[in-house]
This record gives sequence, C-alpha cells and structure tokens, in this order.
Amino acid sequence: MIRAGVLLILCLSVCKFCDAEKRLSPVIIVPGLGGSRLEAKLNRTDSVHFLCRKTTTDYFSIWFSFEFLVPFVKQCWMDNIKLTYDNETRTTNNHPGVDIRVEGFGDPKYVEWLDSEQKLVGVFNTMAESLVELGYVRNESLRGAPYDFRKGPSESGRYFENLKSLVEFTYEINGDRKVTLLAHSMGAPMSAIFLRRQQQSWKDKYIRGLISLNGVFAGSVKALKTYVVGDDLNEFFIPESFLKTLQISSSSLPLLMPYSGLWKDRILVETPSKNYSMDNIEEFFTDIGYATGWEMWKDQLPHLTLEPPGVEVHCLYGTGIPTITQLLYNQPSHFPNKPAFKYGAGDGTVNLESLDSCSRWTKQQKQKVYVQGFPGMDHNQILSDSRVLKYVSDVLSNYLQ
Repeated sequence: MIRAGVLLILCLSVCKFCDAEKRLSPVIIVPGLGGSRLEAKLNRTDSVHFLCRKTTTDYFSIWFSFEFLVPFVKQCWMDNIKLTYDNETRTTNNHPGVDIRVEGFGDPKYVEWLDSEQKLVGVFNTMAESLVELGYVRNESLRGAPYDFRKGPSESGRYFENLKSLVEFTYEINGDRKVTLLAHSMGAPMSAIFLRRQQQSWKDKYIRGLISLNGVFAGSVKALKTYVVGDDLNEFFIPESFLKTLQISSSSLPLLMPYSGLWKDRILVETPSKNYSMDNIEEFFTDIGYATGWEMWKDQLPHLTLEPPGVEVHCLYGTGIPTITQLLYNQPSHFPNKPAFKYGAGDGTVNLESLDSCSRWTKQQKQKVYVQGFPGMDHNQILSDSRVLKYVSDVLSNYLQ
C-alpha cells in the first residue's frame, strides 16, 4: 500500500509538471544585429580579386563566416555581403549576381548559434538551453525569427509579415496560447515596430508580452562611431575598420542612431570648428563624406519613434559599463577618422538613456511595463547572465495559461 501510494504521488506530480509544460507561453526569439545566419549564392560576371569565386552551385554560409579574417579572401567576402543604395527606389541591394537569404526562419537553432557546427559562435544558445530545461520544446513552443539584419525597417515588410504568420502558427500549434517575444539589442526595436503595425485586437489575442534584453529603443551614440571607424560588435576577433564598409552600407544602421525625440539638441560630436547633434545630423553626414547615410536615415525616420508597443513589456538591461556618449576631436586633422571618446552610463554599447527609454511606456499604455537594470552586465553578457536567465524563467513560469 505504501509503495502504491508513493507511485500515485509521483504520477500526480509528473502529470502536474507536464500540465505546466503544456501551459507555458510559447517563445519566439528575435535576435539583434548580427544575430542571424545568412546564406549566399553566386552567379557573378566579375570579382574584386582573381581568388574570388564568381559562381556557386548552392547556397553557402556568408554570415557567420571566418572568411573576413583571411587575407585576400576577405575582399571577396566583403564584396559579396555589402550593399549598395539606390536613391531612386530608396532601397539597398546586393551586388549583381549575389543572392543572399536568411537561413532557418522559425527554427531556434539558427539564432542560438551562428556557425553551422553549433560550437564556436553562440548567441541565444545559453538562453535557449535554459528555456528547454524549463519545459520548452524547440520548433514547437520555442521558435526563432532570424532576419536580414543589414536591412532597416523600411525594407523589412516581408519579414514583419512572416513574423506575424509565425506568431499565429505558433499560437495555434500550442493550444491557442499567447506568444512571448524575446528580443535582444536591435531585435527589441524591430519587435516594437512590428507590434505597432498590428491591430490592438490582434495583439490582445496572440501576444502575451515582450521581453527586451538590452533593447536599443532610442538608438546609441556608438552608431555614430560606426560611421567613422566601424564597430567590432564586441567580438575581439572582428576587425572593426574592415566591417565598417558593410555596416555603413546597411540601412539598419540608421535605426541604431540616437533618436531625435530623446537626444534632441544634445552635442554628440564635438570638433574645434563645429559641433553636431541630431538637429544638424545632415551636416555630419556631409562633412564625413557619406551623404548616403543621410538618405538612408530619412528612409528609417518614420520608424524612429518611442511610441509604446501595446503589450506587456519586461525591459531588462545592463548598467555600470562605460559607454560612448560623445565623439571628441581635439585637432581638425583628426576629423573624422581619429575620434576620442567621452564615456557615460550604459551597457558598453547602448546608452542608459536609450535602454531605459522603455520606462516612459508605464504612463503611455494600459499594459504593464516592468523595468529592471542589472549592474555590471554588458551588452552581450545579458544573453547568458544567470540573473537574467532566472528573471526570464520566472516571468515565463508566471505566464502559465
């Protein structure tokens, strides 16, 4: 009788746990800048170097690829992945003969790891494992929504349509349970833009909430630094000066610039002869010799807003890491390629003002907004920090439906 009683208790406990698993809010991961795999297929008539292949029979990984670290070969890589801007169509395009597509939409492994071996370059891998331990199942209750991070929201209409379909499908296969969007860095404003495009009735039916991890909701001064010297994405092995060519050709970079609504007339770039703020940002682009940047910024301007997304938000971010707040030029000859930097509060990449801009939504929408800072945590560390893993797990556990 005792043994039977113990077995009965164990069975009830297991069933209760299984029931909890069935009621977890499904999660769709929206990665940040550089957090999606890209594939390319070539059918080119020219190349920048005789070592460059012009044609391929199938798609191959172009991001992430270590080709950009190999002399000569990195020229081929850059010429294949960079974009060109068409001032008439207001769009960016690949080099003729280069077809680039996003790999693995819907499958979380493509946002967990950037390398196909799933060993070297992890992104959401630790977070995903934490969710699996909580009871999530990949490709069922845990999904991934990678995108072409080179493209700004003005060129992401199809992505937003696909994301909407993925939300609805994930909702349906999980017993009509509302979906939680889990976004990092640039993925947070992309998620917010996506949500603003939807009817409130649709959000009320399909969305449980948005969990933002170091969301760049109001841009970052570091984006201006990228236009003049590039950025290594906080990875020591990536040469920032080389990546600059790709970065400034991307229409997504203006999305990460300081938003005028927050930064207003604050001086962001200081030189002996002229200062630059968002009020005269066109002059900045002209003076650095990249007027195309101004054109691409205008294309994204309608999306550079701090309007609330209309869903419950958990806004998590790191603090206490020196973050660029101003570009300084002490000598005219140093402009624009040799800036010095002034530092302030943030996560090392995004300024605190931007990270915390989500707090204004507490008074702008009826849905709840939770804001939590984590001292000593940098921009990418948030994806694996134990404090954040626990917070996310606790939130999702409380979302049991």
